Amino acid sequence: MTSSSPLHILVIEDNPDLAANVCDFLEAKGHAVDVAGDGLTGLHLAVTQNYDAIVLDIVLPGMDGLTLCRKFREEAMRTTPVLMLTARDALDDRVAGLECGADDYVLKPFALRELEARLKALVRRASSAVTPSVLRVGDLEYDPALIRVRRGTRTITLPPIPLKLLETLMRAAPRVVRREELERAVWGDAPPDSDALRAHLHVVRAAIDGAGEPPLIHTLRGVGYRMMAPDAL
Repeated sequence: MTSSSPLHILVIEDNPDLAANVCDFLEAKGHAVDVAGDGLTGLHLAVTQNYDAIVLDIVLPGMDGLTLCRKFREEAMRTTPVLMLTARDALDDRVAGLECGADDYVLKPFALRELEARLKALVRRASSAVTPSVLRVGDLEYDPALIRVRRGTRTITLPPIPLKLLETLMRAAPRVVRREELERAVWGDAPPDSDALRAHLHVVRAAIDGAGEPPLIHTLRGVGYRMMAPDAL
């Protein structure tokens, strides 16, 4: 799919004015848009139709966006990119959305042009070919061809953006990767707000280093991040 290809997008948003504005803008850009005003209807459409991307609000009647996203990923086993909308600016809320399976988020209020650009970027990443070589750091293994991450006997599931950050760190290991380099690897020349990288890295750390194993991801404050096996320290 090219950057100019029209997308089929599901917008799950209970604010009718905001939903109408998003729908009108995206349709004017040539995209096909379906709208659901509550979580139950949104989940039904998400699992019964084939969308290129989903725009999902967190606060919804019937079923909140976090629960919807978790069910969509874990029960329906769907991999459609999900862009979460939230008025909440707390880091914990953003991390919760990413841990439930959202691929990215935007904070309200947002520019409609940015929303479309984020959706295109998510779809482009989801459809792009991956490099098939298996990456290893210590007991952590990532097979891009199978999109499979394992640490020891654990199989780890990550959304696309944390997965891209993990791949970038593993390919660079044990070199230090500067913050700007990580942002460029994921978002190109248009990085989002300053907390986005931190939120996604929190998801990576919780998945990779959160089960009691020696940490593999290390922060060099004011410099960047490094992935290194414990026996290499």
